[in-house]
Amino acid sequence: MKIFTLVFIAIIGFTNYLPAETKNMKDVESVEYVDVNKYMGTWYEYARIPNRFQNKCEGNVTANYTLLPDGKVRVINECLETDGNTDKAKGTAKIVNTETNSQLKVSFFSIFGINLFWGNYWVLYVDEEYKVAVVGEPGRKYGWILTRDIDPDSEKLKEAYNAIENNGYDADKFIQTKQGITD
Repeated sequence: MKIFTLVFIAIIGFTNYLPAETKNMKDVESVEYVDVNKYMGTWYEYARIPNRFQNKCEGNVTANYTLLPDGKVRVINECLETDGNTDKAKGTAKIVNTETNSQLKVSFFSIFGINLFWGNYWVLYVDEEYKVAVVGEPGRKYGWILTRDIDPDSEKLKEAYNAIENNGYDADKFIQTKQGITD
């Protein structure tokens, strides 16, 4: 198993225990509702807060979501590593707030079909057309801007950055992801 997957398991699996940066900060809030079927498919990582489990990712980062018959979501994350290889992390997500579908848990590690080390995956913003989304977690240590297109609409990106700041994240911590890298 690649280091990308192992480190992701170790870090994301423990985000439930991380406190918010300050006690006076308002809580992170997920969106009121996510249409799960519209959310499925391929998303490009536009930006992220740097993290250890993606430190070898040079660019071309994607996430692909597929709704399974049992209501869970198959997750396949891919990136082009600095050595030119492609890393792929396969996981499972489950919806934990079925009223909104905007709070999920994701696991990239299973033994004999049993997923371990579940981490928070909260949808903090998604535009009406499901072209841009912001994903984060209550501790604000991790965050991603996802887009359907490599070159997304600038107005939708402004809305995404507003959602980041409205949830108490420091938008300056997000780094833009290189997309469209060729060999």
